[in-house]
Amino acid sequence: MKIISNDQDNVTLLTELFVEICEFMKVFEPAFRQYLIGERRQRPFCRLDISEIMTILIAFQMIGGQNFKQFYKDVILQFHRKEFPELVSYQRFIEVAPTAVPVSAIFLKFRIGMIEKTGLYVVDSAPLCVCENIRIPRHKVFKEFAQRGKTSVGWFYGFKLHLVINHLGELMAVHITAGNIDDRKPVSKMVRELKGKLLGDKGYIKKQLVKELFEHGLEFITTMKKNMKQKVSVFNRILLRKRVIIETVNDLLKNYFQAEHSRHRSAAGFMNNILSALIAYTFYPTKPEMRGLAMQHAIITT
Repeated sequence: MKIISNDQDNVTLLTELFVEICEFMKVFEPAFRQYLIGERRQRPFCRLDISEIMTILIAFQMIGGQNFKQFYKDVILQFHRKEFPELVSYQRFIEVAPTAVPVSAIFLKFRIGMIEKTGLYVVDSAPLCVCENIRIPRHKVFKEFAQRGKTSVGWFYGFKLHLVINHLGELMAVHITAGNIDDRKPVSKMVRELKGKLLGDKGYIKKQLVKELFEHGLEFITTMKKNMKQKVSVFNRILLRKRVIIETVNDLLKNYFQAEHSRHRSAAGFMNNILSALIAYTFYPTKPEMRGLAMQHAIITT
């Protein structure tokens, strides 16, 4: 599936996306039934199927718009009633959208599980600000969840999005934590099924973590601090220069898609937004990748 920017071709995008989700639901819906009691109870009050709800949420990230409210009212309600004959009002859609959170999470995990394990991976984290620093004392939506954190560019208030990608720019693992959590804490859990080489920046330096990953078949290579005497091989230095592709992935998620904004009014809305952005990225046709790695890739996988 390719992302279509022309409005007249949105029908094609919506159809292909809906088919993908429906095929997934056919296989996994029986396992959902015991967990989606709340969603089942709401069904008589909402004519939209959960596959349609997910399609609309993900399509917003692909097609784009000023915000989801504008997208739903000006695009979906005006031009796509034929594709969604049982459409409800925007307010009603917002009320039932939280039912898509657990299904979207499993759909994302399913999409990630289909990606090839290439043997060369990059790990990094990106801040997800929920409000400007000046508004922290007045912020209430995520008062019990968000925390202050610090990056190389300064302080922020919100969450951290931890990503592991392969050298083709495809998602291999995703983890969301509060903004004050150490970047190194979720790494072991995220890469426990991976083998080969893992690249990270100097923020991930920790001997115990390197040793733990090595015992599981993963060589963790990080950039060195100026006062460190440990030497990095020429081959590994070349790889470390190419780890910057994960910065491009973070930029796509925040600017091309809308993984980060300060308009959230509920935790469920935040989760739907970030999950739909990550799912939309898995469909993105031109992901950044490390070029000129045919020989390195052959060495790693042998």
